[in-house]
Amino acid sequence: MAKSSSKTPAKTPAKSSGPAINIGIGEKDRTAIAGGLSRLLADTYTLYLTTHNFHWNVSGPLFNSLHAMFMAQYTELWNAVDPIAERIRALGAAAPGSYAQFGALASIKDAPAKPPKAMEMVRILVQGHEAVARTARSVFALADKADDQPTADLLTQRLDIHEKTAWMLRSLLEE
Repeated sequence: MAKSSSKTPAKTPAKSSGPAINIGIGEKDRTAIAGGLSRLLADTYTLYLTTHNFHWNVSGPLFNSLHAMFMAQYTELWNAVDPIAERIRALGAAAPGSYAQFGALASIKDAPAKPPKAMEMVRILVQGHEAVARTARSVFALADKADDQPTADLLTQRLDIHEKTAWMLRSLLEE
């Protein structure tokens, strides 16, 4: 996925058609939160794909441990995309779901075309988890301001996972 500029605003998520939504969060706030969650979904999916790629292509003396670790991580990421997308839908917006949309929304780069060495994979994943945490934290401010507890809860869980995963991966890079 191409890195999006922080100066370029994310596209407003498409609204779903149907009855008006009256959940106690105004349309402007729902739209802003759904836009932020769309960026989080794009980052999460991009990191999922990169992690799965590294699981397939890791080699070297740490193969067994990294192969298993990457599988646990991509499985967790895969299980995270559905709740994020469903929260976007609950807020009344359409969830992005194409590579083009994810590429435009993601703050992290796509996986390298040529698989890097194992420890470079770990470095890339640390950066990816930290970037997803930053995206989640930026959306949290919107959810908190709008008194959107379900989104805040989702984001708190995602922050915990990404920060812990980044820490565990960073630990592998210590000498």
